[in-house]
Amino acid sequence: MNDFKLESHEIQKEMQLAVNRVIKSGWYVLGPEVESFEKEWAQTCKTKYSIGVGNGMDAIEIILHSMNVGPGDEVITTPMTAFATVLAILRAGATPVLADIESDTALLSMDSVRRCISPRTKAVVLVHLYGQMKELDLWKSFCNEHHIFLIEDCAQSHLATWNDLPGGNFGVAGAYSFYPTKNLGALGDGGIIVTSDERLSRTASSLRNYGQSVRYEHPLVGMNSRLDEMQAAILSVKLKWLEGYTARRREIAGQYLKNIQNQYVSNLSAPLDAHSHVYHLYVVTSRYRDALQAHLNGQSIQSLIHYPIPIHHQKPCLDMLRDPTGLSISEEHAAQCLSIPCHPHMSQGDVERVIIAVNSFSPHH
Repeated sequence: MNDFKLESHEIQKEMQLAVNRVIKSGWYVLGPEVESFEKEWAQTCKTKYSIGVGNGMDAIEIILHSMNVGPGDEVITTPMTAFATVLAILRAGATPVLADIESDTALLSMDSVRRCISPRTKAVVLVHLYGQMKELDLWKSFCNEHHIFLIEDCAQSHLATWNDLPGGNFGVAGAYSFYPTKNLGALGDGGIIVTSDERLSRTASSLRNYGQSVRYEHPLVGMNSRLDEMQAAILSVKLKWLEGYTARRREIAGQYLKNIQNQYVSNLSAPLDAHSHVYHLYVVTSRYRDALQAHLNGQSIQSLIHYPIPIHHQKPCLDMLRDPTGLSISEEHAAQCLSIPCHPHMSQGDVERVIIAVNSFSPHH
């Protein structure tokens, strides 16, 4: 699914040079490498500010704290996401409320969110699942209409745009992850907050570093969540390659959309705008998902399930608030979804082999 050893010798050499530069500098935390990458990422995302943090989960939590969202407040999000999305809400002291998804995209359903709104609702965390942004102008209007914050979980959507604007431009802020498997991945954990709100930027910068304003002055109760110098230097190197890698992901996904044709396997719907999807994951669905996965494994093609257990079926979340009409679409999707290989190091032969394998699947064989 992600063979990091296939990265070119050139990019590996550049990363080694960047690491050596950090080692020789003697400055390892919140230094010039982080400042430089923050500027680069803000420019990439077309936002005024970016704040490097320890990981994507912390990014969401810090945004919530920065907007004074906490105990007594409800935050609506999706049950089809990494557990970190909901964990960030819980760590902020707020109450998660789970809304259902759209069947054709697996993205959060606005109709379901509307049913979840209560007088305690303070924010929506909108997950750009699998790397897709959709109808962000409508989401922005919806949240403004209901006087709630829109927070974008961009962990999977590096370089995705809606109306030519990347994630983080529609809500109060966007939270990115640089976990190694992400489209832009570090060699360890890392994350960043993007925003054009100066107050939020200042607060988040303080919160990530013990709540300090200047050294040894702590006007806020903060946390320790800092993007380190080495990861920032590595990310700056890899950022140069991200546009080309994204184009290749879209190319592979286009071939899958066109050529996967099997009555037992369904593609999700094509994006409304080609630039709105960066295919962090390419997901198909099948009522015979487990048999399909076994079939692919038999042909030495790895696949993974993102995510087999929806949030409300996780042990700590069984009593979590949710859409009063239920979460049936999320449950159906979790039972049928399968991620197939879609990464920029795949050869044309690899892509064709995946298509042939998927198309040759039959649950009756």
